[in-house]
Amino acid sequence: MAHRTLVHTSHQPIRRGDMDALGHVNNAVGFRFMEQARVEWVQRLESGRDAGTGSVIVSASCTFLVPLVYPGEVTVRMYLGETGRSSVATRYELDEGGKRAAEGAARMVGIDLASGRPVPLPDPVRPAARGPE
Repeated sequence: MAHRTLVHTSHQPIRRGDMDALGHVNNAVGFRFMEQARVEWVQRLESGRDAGTGSVIVSASCTFLVPLVYPGEVTVRMYLGETGRSSVATRYELDEGGKRAAEGAARMVGIDLASGRPVPLPDPVRPAARGPE
């Protein structure tokens, strides 16, 4: 992604229940950390949103760099990048204790909740995704 704009930073605790049998945070939890940051960001935008629309994730990936362990706190930075008519690329950086633990990405698509069909991105997303003029 050539261009990206930081739109949200989330601080989330690592819970004991996030751990797996190998003694580190389960890989699926990395996706939950990214999801939580995304939900927090979307909730900030919802005041002007059409109640009949929403968004879905059509692809997601995560590269795990170092294990996360309990106790701790994850800082998730969410970035917006390339936009289409109805979709936007998101990127994530997950840090713990000043160290990069994972990097992720997801593509969000705006949809009409009744039909499930794509709709144009809402106005609050487009300027954030384009970045500074």
